Amino acid sequence: MPEYVQSILGDLPRFSLVKEIACALYEHWDGTGYPHGRKGEEIPLSARIVSIANVYDTLRCKRSYRPAYSQKEAVDIITGGDKRVNPSNFDPKILSLFKQEEKRIEKLYREEFNM
Repeated sequence: MPEYVQSILGDLPRFSLVKEIACALYEHWDGTGYPHGRKGEEIPLSARIVSIANVYDTLRCKRSYRPAYSQKEAVDIITGGDKRVNPSNFDPKILSLFKQEEKRIEKLYREEFNM
């Protein structure tokens, strides 16, 4: 997907933040992501924030091939890792904030999806 962002959004200034996030969303703090293998602060802050939010949302949402994970399961996967997710994928400062705010995040999630 990142390779198509430029052609779809063009050079319009109003989409600069969207492009920044979309082009770096799958880069990992530890350098194991794609498409450019950027790591650490080479990854824009916006993408580092949205990356953890994207993984959280993906885990909490039901998929055709699996049920939605509970809050505890999603937090455990993000903070402890599993076969797909490793805590080293995330900026440690943002991961720390995620842990601190997990109850608030759950409240927002429940309000958004009327759970």
